[in-house]
Amino acid sequence: MAARSLDGVGSAPSNSATQPAGGDTGREAAQALVQLESIPVKGRAPKTGYTRDEFGPAWADTDHNGCDTRNDILARDLTNETFKAGTHDCVVVTGTLADKYTGTTINFVRGQNTSADVQIDHIVPLSDAWQKGAQQLSADLRKQLANDPLNLMAADGPTNSAKGDKDAATWLPPNKAFRCEYIARQTAVKGKYTLWVTQAEHDAMASILKGCQ
Repeated sequence: MAARSLDGVGSAPSNSATQPAGGDTGREAAQALVQLESIPVKGRAPKTGYTRDEFGPAWADTDHNGCDTRNDILARDLTNETFKAGTHDCVVVTGTLADKYTGTTINFVRGQNTSADVQIDHIVPLSDAWQKGAQQLSADLRKQLANDPLNLMAADGPTNSAKGDKDAATWLPPNKAFRCEYIARQTAVKGKYTLWVTQAEHDAMASILKGCQ
Protein backbone atom coordinates (compact mmCIF):
# COMPACT_ATOMS: atom_id res chain seq x y z
CA MET A 1 0.00 0.00 0.00
CA ALA A 2 1.47 3.31 -1.07
CA ALA A 3 0.15 5.15 1.97
CA ARG A 4 2.94 3.68 4.05
CA SER A 5 5.60 5.13 1.78
CA LEU A 6 4.67 8.74 2.46
CA ASP A 7 7.71 10.82 3.23
CA GLY A 8 8.07 13.85 5.45
CA VAL A 9 9.64 14.84 8.72
CA GLY A 10 8.52 12.67 11.62
CA SER A 11 6.97 10.10 9.31
CA ALA A 12 7.21 7.27 11.82
CA PRO A 13 5.13 7.18 15.02
CA SER A 14 8.29 6.88 17.10
CA ASN A 15 8.63 7.72 20.76
CA SER A 16 10.43 10.95 19.92
CA ALA A 17 7.57 12.84 21.55
CA THR A 18 8.88 11.76 24.94
CA GLN A 19 12.60 11.96 24.27
CA PRO A 20 14.66 14.90 25.54
CA ALA A 21 16.29 17.32 23.14
CA GLY A 22 19.75 16.38 21.89
CA GLY A 23 21.41 14.40 19.14
CA ASP A 24 19.34 14.50 15.97
CA THR A 25 16.88 16.89 17.60
CA GLY A 26 19.63 19.42 18.21
CA ARG A 27 20.94 19.20 14.67
CA GLU A 28 17.45 19.52 13.20
CA ALA A 29 16.74 22.50 15.43
CA ALA A 30 19.98 24.18 14.33
CA GLN A 31 19.10 23.63 10.68
CA ALA A 32 15.57 24.92 11.27
CA LEU A 33 16.93 28.02 12.97
CA VAL A 34 19.08 28.77 9.92
CA GLN A 35 16.06 28.27 7.66
CA LEU A 36 13.89 30.44 9.91
CA GLU A 37 16.26 33.36 9.40
CA SER A 38 15.65 33.11 5.64
CA ILE A 39 11.86 33.35 6.01
CA PRO A 40 10.49 36.88 5.52
CA VAL A 41 9.00 38.68 8.52
CA LYS A 42 5.86 40.62 7.62
CA GLY A 43 2.53 41.62 9.07
CA ARG A 44 -0.44 39.31 8.85
CA ALA A 45 -2.53 39.90 5.72
CA PRO A 46 -6.34 40.14 6.01
CA LYS A 47 -8.25 36.86 6.20
CA THR A 48 -10.54 38.22 3.48
CA GLY A 49 -11.46 35.58 0.90
CA TYR A 50 -10.33 32.60 2.95
CA THR A 51 -12.36 29.40 2.76
CA ARG A 52 -11.22 25.80 3.06
CA ASP A 53 -12.16 25.38 -0.60
CA GLU A 54 -9.29 27.70 -1.59
CA PHE A 55 -7.01 24.74 -0.78
CA GLY A 56 -8.94 22.23 -2.89
CA PRO A 57 -11.26 19.41 -1.82
CA ALA A 58 -10.61 18.15 1.69
CA TRP A 59 -8.33 15.10 1.73
CA ALA A 60 -7.93 14.75 -2.01
CA ASP A 61 -5.88 11.82 -3.32
CA THR A 62 -3.06 14.06 -4.52
CA ASP A 63 -0.46 11.29 -4.70
CA HIS A 64 -2.82 9.12 -6.80
CA ASN A 65 -2.30 6.02 -4.69
CA GLY A 66 -6.02 5.32 -4.52
CA CYS A 67 -6.38 6.43 -0.87
CA ASP A 68 -7.50 9.83 0.40
CA THR A 69 -5.00 11.89 2.36
CA ARG A 70 -6.72 11.47 5.74
CA ASN A 71 -6.42 7.69 5.54
CA ASP A 72 -2.86 7.96 4.21
CA ILE A 73 -1.83 9.91 7.32
CA LEU A 74 -3.74 7.62 9.68
CA ALA A 75 -1.95 4.64 8.12
CA ARG A 76 1.39 6.44 8.48
CA ASP A 77 1.00 7.68 12.06
CA LEU A 78 -0.95 4.89 13.74
CA THR A 79 0.35 1.47 14.73
CA ASN A 80 -1.47 -1.87 14.77
CA GLU A 81 -3.88 -0.59 12.12
CA THR A 82 -6.73 -2.61 10.73
CA PHE A 83 -8.43 -1.72 7.46
CA LYS A 84 -11.94 -1.96 6.10
CA ALA A 85 -12.32 -5.03 3.92
CA GLY A 86 -12.49 -4.40 0.20
CA THR A 87 -10.77 -0.99 0.33
CA HIS A 88 -7.29 -2.19 -0.72
CA ASP A 89 -6.02 -1.19 2.75
CA CYS A 90 -7.19 2.39 2.25
CA VAL A 91 -9.77 2.91 4.98
CA VAL A 92 -8.30 2.69 8.49
CA VAL A 93 -10.79 1.16 10.94
CA THR A 94 -8.74 0.90 14.13
CA GLY A 95 -5.25 1.68 15.34
CA THR A 96 -3.15 3.12 18.15
CA LEU A 97 -1.81 6.68 18.13
CA ALA A 98 1.15 7.78 20.22
CA ASP A 99 -0.08 11.37 20.25
CA LYS A 100 2.77 13.84 20.04
CA TYR A 101 0.72 16.87 21.09
CA THR A 102 -0.22 15.43 24.47
CA GLY A 103 2.25 12.58 24.98
CA THR A 104 -0.67 10.20 25.52
CA THR A 105 -1.81 7.05 23.75
CA ILE A 106 -5.15 7.09 21.93
CA ASN A 107 -7.02 4.07 20.64
CA PHE A 108 -8.59 5.04 17.33
CA VAL A 109 -11.88 3.46 16.28
CA ARG A 110 -13.55 4.59 13.05
CA GLY A 111 -17.19 5.52 13.64
CA GLN A 112 -19.67 8.37 13.72
CA ASN A 113 -19.03 9.13 17.39
CA THR A 114 -15.37 8.12 17.63
CA SER A 115 -13.51 9.14 14.45
CA ALA A 116 -13.06 12.71 15.69
CA ASP A 117 -11.02 11.45 18.67
CA VAL A 118 -8.10 11.46 16.22
CA GLN A 119 -7.94 14.34 13.75
CA ILE A 120 -5.45 15.17 11.03
CA ASP A 121 -3.79 18.45 11.92
CA HIS A 122 -2.25 20.90 9.50
CA ILE A 123 1.02 21.75 11.28
CA VAL A 124 0.80 25.17 9.61
CA PRO A 125 -2.96 25.88 9.72
CA LEU A 126 -4.48 26.69 6.34
CA SER A 127 -6.02 29.94 7.57
CA ASP A 128 -2.64 31.01 8.94
CA ALA A 129 -1.02 30.08 5.64
CA TRP A 130 -3.64 32.09 3.76
CA GLN A 131 -2.82 35.21 5.78
CA LYS A 132 0.92 34.74 5.30
CA GLY A 133 1.37 34.25 1.59
CA ALA A 134 -0.74 31.30 0.45
CA GLN A 135 -3.33 33.50 -1.20
CA GLN A 136 -0.60 34.44 -3.67
CA LEU A 137 0.08 30.79 -4.54
CA SER A 138 -1.54 28.96 -7.43
CA ALA A 139 -4.56 26.77 -6.71
CA ASP A 140 -2.43 23.69 -7.40
CA LEU A 141 0.22 24.74 -4.88
CA ARG A 142 -2.41 25.47 -2.23
CA LYS A 143 -3.89 22.01 -2.80
CA GLN A 144 -0.41 20.53 -2.46
CA LEU A 145 0.14 22.43 0.79
CA ALA A 146 -3.14 21.15 2.24
CA ASN A 147 -2.24 17.53 1.44
CA ASP A 148 1.54 17.56 1.97
CA PRO A 149 2.59 14.83 4.47
CA LEU A 150 5.21 17.26 5.80
CA ASN A 151 2.37 19.52 6.99
CA LEU A 152 0.10 16.78 8.31
CA MET A 153 -0.01 14.74 11.50
CA ALA A 154 -2.58 12.60 13.27
CA ALA A 155 -3.36 14.24 16.61
CA ASP A 156 -5.63 14.22 19.61
CA GLY A 157 -8.92 15.69 18.42
CA PRO A 158 -9.72 18.07 21.31
CA THR A 159 -6.14 19.39 21.38
CA ASN A 160 -6.18 19.98 17.64
CA SER A 161 -9.49 21.81 17.97
CA ALA A 162 -8.02 23.99 20.70
CA LYS A 163 -5.11 24.88 18.42
CA GLY A 164 -7.43 26.08 15.66
CA ASP A 165 -5.57 28.42 13.30
CA LYS A 166 -3.15 29.78 15.90
CA ASP A 167 0.53 30.25 15.06
CA ALA A 168 3.55 29.61 17.30
CA ALA A 169 3.16 32.99 19.03
CA THR A 170 -0.22 32.00 20.44
CA TRP A 171 -0.21 28.16 20.64
CA LEU A 172 2.35 25.44 21.31
CA PRO A 173 1.84 21.70 21.93
CA PRO A 174 1.09 20.93 25.60
CA ASN A 175 3.75 18.20 25.38
CA LYS A 176 6.87 20.35 25.73
CA ALA A 177 9.14 17.51 24.51
CA PHE A 178 7.55 17.74 21.05
CA ARG A 179 7.90 21.50 20.60
CA CYS A 180 11.32 21.28 18.92
CA GLU A 181 10.05 18.97 16.18
CA TYR A 182 6.80 20.93 15.89
CA ILE A 183 8.54 24.24 15.26
CA ALA A 184 11.08 22.62 12.93
CA ARG A 185 8.21 21.25 10.84
CA GLN A 186 6.42 24.60 10.77
CA THR A 187 9.66 26.20 9.60
CA ALA A 188 10.13 23.58 6.89
CA VAL A 189 6.58 24.04 5.60
CA LYS A 190 6.77 27.84 5.56
CA GLY A 191 10.10 27.68 3.77
CA LYS A 192 8.89 25.13 1.22
CA TYR A 193 5.83 27.17 0.26
CA THR A 194 7.41 30.64 0.51
CA LEU A 195 5.14 31.72 3.37
CA TRP A 196 6.15 34.39 5.85
CA VAL A 197 5.99 34.79 9.62
CA THR A 198 4.99 37.70 11.83
CA GLN A 199 7.59 39.21 14.17
CA ALA A 200 5.93 37.70 17.24
CA GLU A 201 5.77 34.32 15.53
CA HIS A 202 9.41 34.52 14.44
CA ASP A 203 10.52 35.37 17.96
CA ALA A 204 8.52 32.52 19.49
CA MET A 205 9.87 30.01 16.95
CA ALA A 206 13.47 31.19 17.40
CA SER A 207 13.16 30.95 21.19
CA ILE A 208 11.96 27.34 21.00
CA LEU A 209 14.61 26.29 18.47
CA LYS A 210 17.45 27.89 20.44
CA GLY A 211 16.38 25.90 23.47
CA CYS A 212 16.56 22.64 21.53
CA GLN A 213 20.27 22.75 20.73
